[in-house]
Amino acid sequence: MGKALEITDSTFEELIQGDQPVLVDFWAEWCGPCKMIGPVVEQLAGEYEGKAIIGKMDVDMNSAIPAKFGIRSIPTLMIFKGGQLVDKVVGVVPKTTLEDKLNAQIEATV
Repeated sequence: MGKALEITDSTFEELIQGDQPVLVDFWAEWCGPCKMIGPVVEQLAGEYEGKAIIGKMDVDMNSAIPAKFGIRSIPTLMIFKGGQLVDKVVGVVPKTTLEDKLNAQIEATV
């Protein structure tokens, strides 16, 4: 079963350059809504293994990338493809919303 990658300021840029969509969950340990969506992100990591990269970035440990994208509210989930931001969700959303957004990016590759 896949597990969400721990993404850092130093690994972010290289990670988002590939052809596969990359979902990044910007979160913090103290954030209640982040804890609600965390298990969903972990489920997606398993279900999309080989099709998309699913990762999490702790905004308290990594400030450069969240600042670069102007993240002010967490959880913020962003989808990147080929190094570009292609979709974004702020707050807790149903798993199906994230699946729809990921599937749209995966299908765009085919």
